[in-house]
Amino acid sequence: MVHQHGAPTALDRLLTGDIADPALRAAVKARTARGDVRRSAQMAWRRTQRLGARLVVPGDSEWPAPVDDLAQLEPGSNGLVAQNTAPPLCLWVRGDRSLSEAFARSVAVVGARAATAYGVQVSTDLAYELAARGWSIVSGGAFGVDAAAHRGALAAGGLTVAVLACGVDHPYPAGNSALFDRVTADGLLVSQWPPGTEPLRHRFSIRNRLIAAAGGTVMVEAAARSGAVQTISRALDLGRPAMVVPGPVTSAVSAGCHGILRANPAARLVTSAGDIVTELSRAGY
Repeated sequence: MVHQHGAPTALDRLLTGDIADPALRAAVKARTARGDVRRSAQMAWRRTQRLGARLVVPGDSEWPAPVDDLAQLEPGSNGLVAQNTAPPLCLWVRGDRSLSEAFARSVAVVGARAATAYGVQVSTDLAYELAARGWSIVSGGAFGVDAAAHRGALAAGGLTVAVLACGVDHPYPAGNSALFDRVTADGLLVSQWPPGTEPLRHRFSIRNRLIAAAGGTVMVEAAARSGAVQTISRALDLGRPAMVVPGPVTSAVSAGCHGILRANPAARLVTSAGDIVTELSRAGY
């Protein structure tokens, strides 16, 4: 409906019940029973202004064009994560850098929260070297590989983007608050959810598609079933360069990396920033 008619008209139709789909009509009725959605939007906007954040929508000069490629993903029917594959309707942003410029030449670095010393070192080094070469580093702000990647980019004086599964007013996890302060000062915090939104479990999986919209994705360490595996799988679905750092065959947190390499001929093994830049160049970045 938004794609065909624009967001304001789509909202008007939803609220007046001008909806052919009975399931959608029931969902709207349940949502509006919890309160006035327009008032909720006004409250979110006032909170955004007090925070010094901004709202970026499609059509704005700052809108990251690569995110629109998410429209290529086929939504599934099994649960919220499978259904939420489309580009977000808007993005909340904190930080003074341009979001469109950040995504224009970007690499996502993702991996295990419970990263080993090897994973932290490799993530930090790769992010540092890529940032020093002018690439923006996109990740999710989590412990382990994500935090190491953000820190590596910042150490190089580069740009890093933390894509959150909650509102930009209280980034999660709280244990990374000092890191988030640095990212806000020198990079960008981004979320598709308004300020005040809690970091519920399903939101982490939904936001992973935004990370995968970067120019390419590098997975450093990941268990067989992890959010990082989901992120690089989305990158493969989008036809983005999907790159994997190998680990010891005895390490459970590298099992997901090896599984992706074994199951996907399009995934490429990389061991250095030079390898990553080569793969990105082959893809036209």
